[in-house]
Order: sequence, then C-alpha cells, then structure tokens
Amino acid sequence: MVGQMAAQAEPHSYDLCADHAERFTAPRGWDVVHIHQDLVDPGPSPDDLDALARAVREAGRPPAPVAPAPPSAPVASEPRRGHLRVVSSEG
Repeated sequence: MVGQMAAQAEPHSYDLCADHAERFTAPRGWDVVHIHQDLVDPGPSPDDLDALARAVREAGRPPAPVAPAPPSAPVASEPRRGHLRVVSSEG
C-alpha cells in the first residue's frame, strides 16, 4: 500500500516521499494499492514546544567568556627551564 507516512514504525512497511511514491513500481505478482488521504497536520507537540523554548533560552544567553590564549612556546635560542636539559657529549 502507498499512503501517508506512518506515525509509528511498522516492521514491513517503508515510507516514501510523494515524488517516489508516484514513481513506485512493485515486483511481479505484487499489487500496489494507492491510498489517497488528506494530510492531517497535528501541529506542534509538547516536546516540540519544549525544544523550541530551550533553543530560544540558549540563544539568549550571553556568550561564554573566552579563555586567554596559552603562552607561546619559547624560541629555541632561549634557555628553557624545566626538568629536561641538554648535556654535551664532549668531556
């Protein structure tokens, strides 16, 4: 059957957009039944409204402070203080 998209998952059915539903052809031996129904828009659900409210709140928050950039690495000619040091192999 080809009709409106399912509101719940159906194990042996597949949803097609209108363009593909019009061009659908069934394998040999199968029958295609087109069910033409008026689309009923249920409107936003409470979950949709909650998600929208959260997004608006998030967008209205001031931006988080930006952490200062880490200090730049020392240049090779500068001595580096730390637990490692260069030891000469001479003498």
